[in-house]
Amino acid sequence: MGRAEERQARQRGARRASRGRPAGGGKPKRTGIRRFFTLKKILGTFFGLCLLGMLAFVVLYMVVDVPEGNAAAKLQSNVYKYKNGKVIARTGELNREVVDLEKVPKDVQRTFVAAENKSFYKDKGVDFKGTARGLINTVSGKGKQGGSTITQQYVKNYYLTSEQTVTRKLKELVISLKVDQKKSKDDILAGYINTSYYGRGAYGIQAAAQAYYNVDAEELNVTQGAYLAALLQAPSQYDWTSATDASKKLVKARWNYVLDNMVEEGWLAASEREGLKFDKPEAPKAAPGLEGQAGYLVKEAKAEVMKAGHLSEEQFDAGGYTITLNIDQKKQKQLEKAVDKKLNDQLDPDKRKADARVQAGAASVDPKTGKVLAMYGGQDYVKHYTNNATRRDYQPASTFKPLILAAALEKSATTQSGQPITANTIYDGTSERPVKGSDVAFAPPNEDDKSYGQVNVQKAMNKSINSVFAQMGVDVGMDDVLETAGKLGMDVEDLPAVPAQTLGTMGASPLEMAGVYATLDNHGKKVTPAVVASVEHKDRTIELPDPIGEKVVERGTADSITSVLTGVVDDGTGSAVRSPVQDVAGKTGTSDDNKSAWFVGYTPKLVTSVGLFGEGAAGTAEESKQVSMKGAGGLPRVDGGSFPAQIWAAYTFDAMGSPSKFDLDTSMGAAIAPPPDPTTQAPQEPTDEPSETKDPTTKPPTDDPTTDKPTETPTTEPPSDDPTTDPPTEEPDEPDPTDSIEIPENPNGRPGRD
Repeated sequence: MGRAEERQARQRGARRASRGRPAGGGKPKRTGIRRFFTLKKILGTFFGLCLLGMLAFVVLYMVVDVPEGNAAAKLQSNVYKYKNGKVIARTGELNREVVDLEKVPKDVQRTFVAAENKSFYKDKGVDFKGTARGLINTVSGKGKQGGSTITQQYVKNYYLTSEQTVTRKLKELVISLKVDQKKSKDDILAGYINTSYYGRGAYGIQAAAQAYYNVDAEELNVTQGAYLAALLQAPSQYDWTSATDASKKLVKARWNYVLDNMVEEGWLAASEREGLKFDKPEAPKAAPGLEGQAGYLVKEAKAEVMKAGHLSEEQFDAGGYTITLNIDQKKQKQLEKAVDKKLNDQLDPDKRKADARVQAGAASVDPKTGKVLAMYGGQDYVKHYTNNATRRDYQPASTFKPLILAAALEKSATTQSGQPITANTIYDGTSERPVKGSDVAFAPPNEDDKSYGQVNVQKAMNKSINSVFAQMGVDVGMDDVLETAGKLGMDVEDLPAVPAQTLGTMGASPLEMAGVYATLDNHGKKVTPAVVASVEHKDRTIELPDPIGEKVVERGTADSITSVLTGVVDDGTGSAVRSPVQDVAGKTGTSDDNKSAWFVGYTPKLVTSVGLFGEGAAGTAEESKQVSMKGAGGLPRVDGGSFPAQIWAAYTFDAMGSPSKFDLDTSMGAAIAPPPDPTTQAPQEPTDEPSETKDPTTKPPTDDPTTDKPTETPTTEPPSDDPTTDPPTEEPDEPDPTDSIEIPENPNGRPGRD
């Protein structure tokens, strides 16, 4: 080897040494951090971590249980509907109404699967790729990330929260796997579409269907379903009526994506897909509230459902009830229109102080079914909370008189002289005539202290003669009178059986009196007015009582009263409702000091009770107290034959349909034949004198029960006991001579009841 070759060899050796490789050609020794990162070590570490992760997941799977659904996910609204299905109001903290999946059309169900999770029916409830992507983005701070299955989204909505944390996502993964094992796919899909938020304050598909298309979920078509499914990706951004042009393009693309996926999965025929057009949603509307009459209807419907279902307030307010009322929307509008036209438009509180005191209530009932077809509770529920149609703190006055005659007929009662009591029986109509045969002295004056002499019962009913019915009540026996009244539907529990009750001094509501007269109209079969037609709840069944009960008085009794009451309309205080084509029966009533005025009347098809109540106006010293209506509407006295009868006629003749005739099984009363003229001979007086010897006067006997008024009123103040002004000397045409007399304000001695 020459020098040059030796030099080259040395240079090669130096280069090898500088690279750390052994001169003999062996592997160089690793130094520094490279000593720790060999392929073997990397693979070992990776598989070790995987094993630890799997073990951790197994432990997590064993530790994490499926929790109870969170409270917010269970909240629902209660929905109230007219009988035609139109929503009256929704109440509750959350606008959600859970529906069974079977009520959602199959193709609409599939729009959600096509939009969110095509593999839903095949997967195990988890998308591991999507979950991993979500975890990475959460850890890296990139925020919310899609990719979850329908099961995972349902778990998040129902069992967890929307917080973006690693812990929540891991729990979501475990619970989703367990839920998929425990529940059917249909249950999971139902939970998903019922808990998802769709915008416009709507939670769940039923609320969304109403909010966007004004239909129930069961009426949705596939194009509407595709829009709602697309909406879930970005509810606010994709709301068509407020979306930007760019957002409209996005939601339209999403809509097409949903339908194309349905074709791909074989759920929608391609030919059908080609013909589908985007169904634009309606503009948003304010949620139905409790203004106007809605609040009164909702309040009474709620009371009926709670009573029928034995529900607590907490149970009911948890929501989920769909309550369909018997209220006919058209008749409801007709009743409201009649009250406005015949009363509210005639009142001017700025001009007359008395006009601000008038409150109106009314109820209209189908006598054959017991359904409440319309109800008027006041001018506005949000301004006057008390429902005037159901309040029981005012006297029904002379509308009680027919019940006295019904008791007489039912009990085959006789006069003091032994004569059977019928429509033709003669009584003494002298004002302030002392009743005979009573343990309590009572001598009520007639309206305006007018005396009628010898009259038959028919005329006494027509003219509402107090002295006749006070005596008749004693002849029948006040216990029997109250018993009959109770059978017909009045609440007479704990009422003392005293003669003053003949003047209708107990409390009663327009709805209650409508039921009483409906029982008469229904030939003696009990009618209990029902506002609610049906109740639906996903998890509970509520059976409503039948509004039509057993026969409580004989048909002959009921039909005889109807016959007599036609005379009140044809030749008495109810002449304002007389019709040349329609049979009408009814009775007026005006209470002491004109604090209430009534007309309760009926045709064969419709029974309607109208009451006006004197209530102190808000913001005045007499607020919520019972006060006189004298002078209201420019009338000297508001009697039953004025505003109440006019409202009744305006409503009934508009709402009744074709004219009809009474089918009566009776031989007495004005509907059968004109009553005979009364004889001039005074009826024989009874030989037994009352056990009390003190002289009767026009003042109430001092030993009558308490004179307190019913105390349950719309607010915290009790009604006034003080009369206001004296009766005017001038009367309107066809006065209602009922019972404006000085008697105990509440001789029954019990508080009023709502």
